[in-house]
Amino acid sequence: MNGKIIGIILIVVGAALALWGYNIYDSTSSQLTRALSGDAPMEAWAGMVGGAIAVLIGVTRLK
Repeated sequence: MNGKIIGIILIVVGAALALWGYNIYDSTSSQLTRALSGDAPMEAWAGMVGGAIAVLIGVTRLK
């Protein structure tokens, strides 16, 4: 039972983290930075990748 609760929490937190990373990636300042230098902010990549990893770990905990 504890593993399932942790899995659900990881899925929710991972989804929120991925959404936060996407919001940073899609922000106006990030678009301007990408247009000028071609680089995306590290916080955006960390949020999206970290969120995806947390969701995957959460899904495996539910099984």
